[in-house]
Amino acid sequence: MNILFILDPLAKLKAYKDSSVATMRTLAKRGHAIYACEVGELAALGNNSGDESGSEAQVASFTFARKISLFGDNKKWYAEEAPARMPLTAFDAVMMRKDPPFDMEYVIATYVLELAERAGVRVFNKPQSIRDFNEKAAILRFPQFIAPTMVARQPAALQSFIDEHRDVILKPLDGMGGASVFRVRADDPNRNVIIETLNGFGARSVMAQRFIPAIRDGDKRVLIIGGRVVPFALARIPKAGETRGNLAAGGSGVAMPLTKREAEIAEALAPSLWDAGLLIVGLDLIGGFLTEVNVTSPTCFVEITAQTGFDAAGLLADRLEEIATGGR
Repeated sequence: MNILFILDPLAKLKAYKDSSVATMRTLAKRGHAIYACEVGELAALGNNSGDESGSEAQVASFTFARKISLFGDNKKWYAEEAPARMPLTAFDAVMMRKDPPFDMEYVIATYVLELAERAGVRVFNKPQSIRDFNEKAAILRFPQFIAPTMVARQPAALQSFIDEHRDVILKPLDGMGGASVFRVRADDPNRNVIIETLNGFGARSVMAQRFIPAIRDGDKRVLIIGGRVVPFALARIPKAGETRGNLAAGGSGVAMPLTKREAEIAEALAPSLWDAGLLIVGLDLIGGFLTEVNVTSPTCFVEITAQTGFDAAGLLADRLEEIATGGR
């Protein structure tokens, strides 16, 4: 297969732990041709001939170094060929793995990818579903599995939520890695300015969730790949003095088998997420509550594989190969 990955700049990826890199290496070892591009290298094409509009990208194929060093030069993990413009119909699968923020440029990229879908290209995750599943707000689709939650623009509504629940988490709807996530108690003297900062005096919607004390045991990342639940979670455990478990915020990752509750939630969501064309989903759970549904570029493949032996990248490669041969 020819497989295109849409990524952040290759030289900026932390190749030793990046889930996309692990997946690309696995696919390359199986004999598939791997290409990469950035969102800014996509283009939509149309004319007045009546033909359906199409899409293309400036892409580069590359080969991988034998080993990726944890401490070595991050730019030496690959050798890139000269880039060339290719229609997206030249690829058996296109993997959209661009990190947030999910801004208007991201949305426009999904429009371009939908043109490729209409021409028969398999695009994962499905562009429409990337738009439909805001990674924070999507949990409201599954109210039976979440702690008390509100998404609102009105500062007064957020203030009322804090007054009711006394100890809450506030976060923006378009971030990643724990950026701009605040814990706010009812008696916090900074609560007004925190809301003003996140909310822009009513200009931006904010998510508020009742604080879950079980964060001390980790913010669990549970992977669903092609509708199949990975049986291990990565618990991102906050460092001392922190309430955020995100690895990007200094949390430590410990892989462990899914609890009964975590497995119940993941198995309940897996069929509908797969029906929506979401090949790779990263659920975030704290204390048995669903807190996020990550669909842009879910991570933790490498950590789970290293600590448990379960080959997450291998499962993704298996599912892509099954899909390419007519499976589901």
